[in-house]
Amino acid sequence: MATQDVKADPMQGRIARWTEVQKKGIPVMFIDSVLEGHYRMNYAVVGDTASENPDYEAAITAAHKFQIGMFEAPPGNGPGWHTHSYVEMFMPLTGTWKFTYGEDADDPEGKVTSVLLGPWDMISFPPGLYRRFENASEENAVGFAVLDPHEVFEGKDPIWPQWMVDKAAEAGLAADDKGRMVKPDDFAALEADITAKIHRRG
Repeated sequence: MATQDVKADPMQGRIARWTEVQKKGIPVMFIDSVLEGHYRMNYAVVGDTASENPDYEAAITAAHKFQIGMFEAPPGNGPGWHTHSYVEMFMPLTGTWKFTYGEDADDPEGKVTSVLLGPWDMISFPPGLYRRFENASEENAVGFAVLDPHEVFEGKDPIWPQWMVDKAAEAGLAADDKGRMVKPDDFAALEADITAKIHRRG
């Protein structure tokens, strides 16, 4: 019997279903993740999406010239004041999100601008502009992010103001000079605690 060459499916590994992506959520992907008001579940869909935690697993591993992440946060929660050296764009998928931005790393409550966005709205942040955002809904909400391509663990990323770094350190989390998370001995318990806070209802 003649053998026949079987070509690999060109779409192998290029489909990410939300039900599967949700199984790879990382509750402590950044050093601010353990701080009250900054709880969120993060999902790496394409690329590292600025993760400080090296244990992320991207849903789509093929090389791309962009990165995609998704996130879910309880009401009043979202990333702390930070910036990046590249463009970062966001689109809410559910709920209402409040995006705040300004130029002063040390004064997130000073000369800032805030805007409320809902599903299908978009906002694109330029490099160097400080920003934070939070779920302004009354229940958990989900968002979507697209990031410029960048190499992971080549330096601090995200770029946090020193006061955010200090608050995270007080809570037991830090990142080294390459931007890689330095995990405490009780990290597994910490992740379980944050996961419970993200998914707490009522």
